Amino acid sequence: MVAYWVARSKVNDPEQYKKYADLAPAIIGKFGGTFLARGGKFKILEGPEKFHRLVVIEFPSLERAVACHDSPEYQAAAAYRKKDGAGELEVAIVESV
Repeated sequence: MVAYWVARSKVNDPEQYKKYADLAPAIIGKFGGTFLARGGKFKILEGPEKFHRLVVIEFPSLERAVACHDSPEYQAAAAYRKKDGAGELEVAIVESV
């Protein structure tokens, strides 16, 4: 069953965050992930307006999505966005219905 990685992010340091953003797509692709939405126009209907970027990625399964997130490659890339608060991220993974 496919699963969706849904992330809300806020970029505080675009130069540092770009190091993460340049690496992440190839890593996500390695785990079968496909970007369905990445940035672009959006509207928050409820909840805090802290985050300025939304990302939705489809994976073949919940297990593949979690494996991607937990992989050494992804964690190494994520270190760039975490460094000195370059970016803030909320991530959830949910199976389709």
